[in-house]
This record gives sequence, C-alpha cells and structure tokens, in this order.
Amino acid sequence: MDHATLIDVETLRGGLADPNVRVLDCRFELGQPDTGRSLYLKGHIPGALYAHLDEDLAAPRTPWSGRHPLPDASALSATFSRWGIDQAVQVVAYDDSGGAYAARLWWLLRWMGHRRVAVLDGGYSAWKAAGLPSLAAASSVAPRTFTGAPDHSAVVTADDVAEAVAEQRCVLLDARSIERFEGRVEPLDPRAGHIPGAQSFHFARNLGSDGRFLTPAELAEQFKRALRGREPASIIAMCGSGVTACHNLLALELAGLGGGRLYPGSFSEWSRDAARPVATGP
Repeated sequence: MDHATLIDVETLRGGLADPNVRVLDCRFELGQPDTGRSLYLKGHIPGALYAHLDEDLAAPRTPWSGRHPLPDASALSATFSRWGIDQAVQVVAYDDSGGAYAARLWWLLRWMGHRRVAVLDGGYSAWKAAGLPSLAAASSVAPRTFTGAPDHSAVVTADDVAEAVAEQRCVLLDARSIERFEGRVEPLDPRAGHIPGAQSFHFARNLGSDGRFLTPAELAEQFKRALRGREPASIIAMCGSGVTACHNLLALELAGLGGGRLYPGSFSEWSRDAARPVATGP
C-alpha cells in the first residue's frame, strides 16, 4: 500500500496481513488521559498498537510551552522504531474523534520525512460499522530502525506568528471550537479568546455528518474562501495545543492546497505570556 492522506476501512482490511502495514490507535480524551488506552484494551483493530498523545506524540510540557510540545526528534525516532516503523512501512492512524488525534501522528511522521502514513477515514466507528473484527489483547511488533529528520521549515514559533500577523503575510487558521475562539468558554488554557488576526476554522468543518472527510473539492472550496486569494503556503495552522491544527493541515493536503505550517505551541503557549495580546468575540 502507498497512502499519504486517507485510507478506507476496506482497503485497510485487505492490507492487515502485510508485515509492512502498521496500525496505530490514537484514541484519547483531553482531561482524561487514561481513557484512550482503556478503550484500546477493550477492543482495537487487529494488530494495532496504542499511541498515547501525552506520552508518545508530545514532549513533557514546561512552564513556557504549550500543552503538547513537539517531541524531540531523537525521542520520536526511538518511538517510531519501537513501533516497527521504517521506510518500507505504511502507517495507518485512527481514533474515534473524526481524526482529531490521528492527524497529529500523521503530521509528526510527515514532519520527520515519512510520507507513507494515512488516517483511517471514519476511524474506529467506521471499522465497527462495517462489521469488521476487533481484538482486546494488546498487540506487539518487532522493532525496526526509523531514520528521519524534522523539517524545521514546517513549523513556526510564537514570535514568527506575531511578526507574520503584524505584517499581514499569513492566514492564521484556528481549529478550536467557535466558543473557545470567541472566548465564551475556556476549559484548558490561561486566558480565553484568540490571537488577534486569526480566523476561526473548527476542524469539524472538514467532516461530513457521517464522520468522514468531505471530498477534496468541498474542502478546497471552503479553504479557498478562508484564503481570500492568498497562496496555501501562507497558512499557519493552530489550535489549543498543536493537535487538531494537524487535522486542518491534513484536510488542506487532501484538497490539493498543501504547504501550510504548524504553530505547535498554539493558543496554550500564546496565552501563557501576559505580554501577548488576546482578542475576544468573532
């Protein structure tokens, strides 16, 4: 298999016996970090390993970072090696949240130079709805050697964001819910609101009512409205902590509008600094 964005359940089912296919269960719940692993142990796609957002897909937070800092490249390479991933492996990531967490793994692998990674369209719900089997016992694989290096041009810092917004040379898309963007609620971060100049683009807009991604044409139409004539490379994707922002970057890739960058610290990092401005309202 060679899939770089999405994969459907039937295609995955046909490839499960391939030793060069690696499935990662990324189910997670913010505020209840043990829930995803518990769900995995109750039932998962056969052969799937569990990828924990806090432990595997993020570095420990610091007093200055956002909630999910990017992992150190050497630590991430070691994790991928432990999961039996090398250049020959097709990775498939899934969750039960429309791809919200699986997209983080998709982005991290691409950031490290591995392009054979796809998100399961519809996630675990689509797998179960198709009547396909699941296993409760934890899976294991033989380790392999992952080689890769981070693409530093794919990320931006808080200072980069501040400068790009001030000079009006970026499209800053915030993947959080509209309620959090407008500052009506803030359950996780120090201040409520958004970075001045950002646009609200909740990641759920990328999905249909069935929990699957919209067609590339539908995605392109709504992203082009957000771009307002600018190039896709001008996009900076953000959210609360650099996780669901990856969902928008995946959707942009599907739409043929790749080239956007990630602000990993996102609003959780930005709002920690009292000197940085925060806006509320639409």
